Amino acid sequence: MAFIDYYSILGVQKTASADDIKKAYRKLARKYHPDVNPDNEEAKRKFQQVNEANEVLSDPEKRKKYDEYGENWKHAEEYEKAKQQQAQNGGFADYGNFGGFSGGSYSFNGDEEGFSDFFESLFGGGRASSGRRSRGYRGQDFTSELHLDLRDAYETHKRTITVNGKNLRITIPAGIADGQVIKLAGQGGTGANGGPNGDLYITFVIADDPKFKRVGDDLYSTANINLYTAVLGGEETIDTYTGKVKLKITAGTQSGTKVRLKGKGFPVYKQDGKYGDLIITYNVGIPTSLTAEQRELFEKLSKS
Repeated sequence: MAFIDYYSILGVQKTASADDIKKAYRKLARKYHPDVNPDNEEAKRKFQQVNEANEVLSDPEKRKKYDEYGENWKHAEEYEKAKQQQAQNGGFADYGNFGGFSGGSYSFNGDEEGFSDFFESLFGGGRASSGRRSRGYRGQDFTSELHLDLRDAYETHKRTITVNGKNLRITIPAGIADGQVIKLAGQGGTGANGGPNGDLYITFVIADDPKFKRVGDDLYSTANINLYTAVLGGEETIDTYTGKVKLKITAGTQSGTKVRLKGKGFPVYKQDGKYGDLIITYNVGIPTSLTAEQRELFEKLSKS
């Protein structure tokens, strides 16, 4: 089995941080998503590779095993058991004419097959000592998009989606991000010859909100205040996702002034009770239609 370099697939270095891996994955998942590349088998193949690479490298424990054992990280524990057994028995004569292990590699006197196939035969997978059994094949992975409003993404809720004629009831955690992809294991195509089902990958598409702009876990909004309130001070009532809030405006507030409301932003994904902030930018409106009396007062102020 040819070695697959997950780092190369995501275009990151082996020293990449978890954040670097996350950013690279999101960029490539969007680029190769089947809905963006209909009837493009190469894009579909790359999309599956990108998801597979992310599944391994985004999990610290899996990544650690992959760094040590490469593509065969799933067999790490079996490999260690095999080494211990070899040390005790002096080889693998009980399982056929296999060579020894050395530094994570092996030599196989027989059909040239991959590392994973070797372990399948050794621990009850594909090849048996009495001959080749019928090999199971994994089902096809499915992909789907789920469109949400920003307010939908603010709260944990359930949705029913239909994929390949099958209705699935899923729970969407609060704080899901635009472009985020989640995997539902075993909800893809049915496996053949007893093989496992494929997986379902759902990409979330979150529409822009006319009132709030989301950046990470923070929300941004604009509050329009009149010139008199900006000059003299006062109060302004603004909207948040949890209701209206009354803000005190300091006298002499300039247009473009920002205020931060702690904990009034977007919920942090899968961190109950944790929220970003809401940043309000004041926009001071300049009167455009003045009465003669108002104009006179402004002229007096300009000369004072």
